[in-house]
Amino acid sequence: MKRAILSLAIAGAVCTPILAQAQLRPAVTAESQQNTTIALTVDAAVERAMRVHPEIRAALNEVAAQAGAVKQAGSFPNPELELLREGFDEPGRTSTVQLNIPLELGGKRAARIRAAEREQHVASQDVSAIRARVRGETIAAFYEVVAAMERSRLAGEIASIAAKATDVAGKRVLAGKVSPVEETRARVAQASVRIEAVQAKRELVRAKGKLAAMVGADPRNIDIANPDPIALPRLTALPELLAQLERAPGLSRARALVEQRQAAVDVERSRRMPDVTVALGTKREDGRRQTVVGLSVPLPLFNRNQGSLLESLRRTDKARNELDAESLRLRAELYDAHARMSAALEEVALIATDVLPGAESTYQAASRGFELGKFSFLEVLDAQRTLFQSKNQYLLAVAESYRASAEIDRLVGATGPLTGTTQAQEQ
Repeated sequence: MKRAILSLAIAGAVCTPILAQAQLRPAVTAESQQNTTIALTVDAAVERAMRVHPEIRAALNEVAAQAGAVKQAGSFPNPELELLREGFDEPGRTSTVQLNIPLELGGKRAARIRAAEREQHVASQDVSAIRARVRGETIAAFYEVVAAMERSRLAGEIASIAAKATDVAGKRVLAGKVSPVEETRARVAQASVRIEAVQAKRELVRAKGKLAAMVGADPRNIDIANPDPIALPRLTALPELLAQLERAPGLSRARALVEQRQAAVDVERSRRMPDVTVALGTKREDGRRQTVVGLSVPLPLFNRNQGSLLESLRRTDKARNELDAESLRLRAELYDAHARMSAALEEVALIATDVLPGAESTYQAASRGFELGKFSFLEVLDAQRTLFQSKNQYLLAVAESYRASAEIDRLVGATGPLTGTTQAQEQ
């Protein structure tokens, strides 16, 4: 007995660590998967957003639900089994069994099917519109992250330069070459640059959070694959964009809604025709059986479905008006987005060719002159501030060009990978 207890104790001591490791292993695996870094390109971000975004999944479920509505619209009305007994005692008691079969007239079933199919088409157009919007928002969010990363990197470089300049100013003060006021100014400027670096990091966190919401990931695990160099979107001619606008998801949905409303009119018009119910059965009375045949037709004296037909006609007119309004709205938004993108690209070109080279050379000359004692530290700070503001303005213009480009893609319904980018001349 003691040997058996000892064997069980040894087995328990050996198995307990193994079971503990088996229980901990899934948790470690889940944690490692949660901390996996996701390296995104813009096309990979769009593909992931198309796959995981809940609005798209919800719209696809609506299309699937409409498939059920189409199936239901094609169903025939159910027949009715009717049992009737007159009297309880023999003789004189009668029993009647009959089957009432409703017959739809006026093309009601075909009209219902067409209306349900048009409704499903509207739902599919909703999917296209949502995909175009999600695609545009994802592209804009991606390049906001790219621009924020570059601004954060630039702010870090400027902070490093300011720290070196402060050290130089401190050494010159100790050597008696400049006033202690110069060192104070340097420290104030360094603190200001550090604040801007902190703000740039916060902006990067915010931009990553926005992109993470689009692609369904943890912002801490998002990384941009090969963010350099920054490429500029290519501006498409406005007449070409206006031609593409005719196939835009918004207009396609509005047209599909007009068709659905017209199909609803056909449904209401078909309901003006009364249905016929055929009755077939047998009647038993005093041991004899008789065949029962009947026909019932509603008399459309008071209700001829006038109100529902009028309602559907007016809703069709409303859908046509909404189609015209949607066309005007999309054109106005396209003009605005095209103008913003054109202005942003012009601003990028001007900064890259005229502003950045001058700001860079001015800062380098001021830095060398300060080391040689030809310029004051205040002039170096002004040159440094101008260079930082110029580069930051350049990045803001790049981000604005991509926001406008993404808005154009959303309006015209672009669905493929990004093409037609031009290389940005970053200084």
